[in-house]
Amino acid sequence: MIILKHLLPRPSIRYLLRTNSTKPQKKFNPFNIEYDPINRTVTYPPELVINNQSYSTDSWTNVTPHILSRIGQNLHKQKYHPLSHLRNRLCQYFYQQYDPRKLSPKFSIIDNLSPIVTVEQNFDSICIPKDHVSRTKSMNYYINANTLLRAHTSAHQVDLIRSGLNAFLCIGDVYRRDNIDPTHYPVFHQCEGVQLFNKEQLFVDNKNVRGETKDLQIFAANEHRDATKQEGHTLEAVKLVEASLKQTITDLFKTLFPDVSTLNSRWVDATFPFTHPSWEYEVEIDGKWYELLGCGIMENRVLENSGLGKDHIGWAFGLGLERIAMVMYGIPDIRLFWSNDSGFLSQFAFDDSTRSVRYKPISIYPQCINDLSMWLGKAKIDPLDFYDLVRSIGGDLIEQVMLTDEFYHKKKDRHSQTYRIIYRSPDRTLTKNEINMIHKDIEDHCITQFGAEIR
Repeated sequence: MIILKHLLPRPSIRYLLRTNSTKPQKKFNPFNIEYDPINRTVTYPPELVINNQSYSTDSWTNVTPHILSRIGQNLHKQKYHPLSHLRNRLCQYFYQQYDPRKLSPKFSIIDNLSPIVTVEQNFDSICIPKDHVSRTKSMNYYINANTLLRAHTSAHQVDLIRSGLNAFLCIGDVYRRDNIDPTHYPVFHQCEGVQLFNKEQLFVDNKNVRGETKDLQIFAANEHRDATKQEGHTLEAVKLVEASLKQTITDLFKTLFPDVSTLNSRWVDATFPFTHPSWEYEVEIDGKWYELLGCGIMENRVLENSGLGKDHIGWAFGLGLERIAMVMYGIPDIRLFWSNDSGFLSQFAFDDSTRSVRYKPISIYPQCINDLSMWLGKAKIDPLDFYDLVRSIGGDLIEQVMLTDEFYHKKKDRHSQTYRIIYRSPDRTLTKNEINMIHKDIEDHCITQFGAEIR
């Protein structure tokens, strides 16, 4: 039995809120994760059974029942779901890129891989440094020290290349501990795109960037890393791959947003551990700029991990389906994607995924805003730990949480933090009594879990 301190709230208690009920009720807890309010500890069973597979628990385990309940829902594959429509459009676009030699589409579509991956798959295989912040428990949901819920679909990149694929999309749910607001949710859906080139595929016209005909190469021994390329890569190879990547992305978004007469876009230099050079792609819609994906030239070390580092070069991109769908359909709150409300889902009940539609709110329910101020000890609370606590207690009734104030009192040798919690149901008006009950439970958990003194 694994006992952890100061990690999670009491996950076995959730509220079944109804307008005619004010009592908290226990929710069925199939994972047997229990909270001890006296000792302020979370107790995990020796093993967690997820998708009929057993996983041992240890000091790294921090996944919650709320998160585990999302595994297998696969919103991107549910008929008539807005994310499914977007998935269909992505697939249609890439299926149109035909390989005349094989008499088949260039790109394979992979959308059925388990989100449970190893640390090696999620980080090591794509060259994320051992000390990189993206590996920490505060940013991920770990099942144990060696296993976690994937933080990106890039976790499958090396395995798919090793299987023989050189052009593919990998689509699936990903999990990250994140802020709570209308555009962030701890589970979202991502599409990874990869295309590789060997020498013959890349230099089809046998000309360099200056138009000279010569024996061009992907690699050269005297090439050094700089802002434009990696060590070992020739400038000719990098520029051709960059052109392929940017043309592919530009044409994709022209296809996704056909109603925008002139789609203004821009490329912003970026830095990622697994690509170099790297860019973010932004588009302007209705006078507002949206960052829609990150991409770049794949690090050759990733291809070396895949067994192709000596004779291939490639590009990769990653985009979030929810972010694009929110812009495409005018969906204002990311929680709506998880709604079973027929008023929401019926607006997308059509077969033609290219159909242009804008979400129409059924009704706008008022926000309820409560602040929570507390004295702490010498150590502050990590806001992500607080967000997980609030989400586990309030679930999807929590619209946003913000750290609005913090300071250190020298005389008292104590830290103080104030959080603003915004409650709003996506499908009904919440009562004051309901909100007060949830807020009081959050305060109680702050006292027992963090040793806080409510101010």
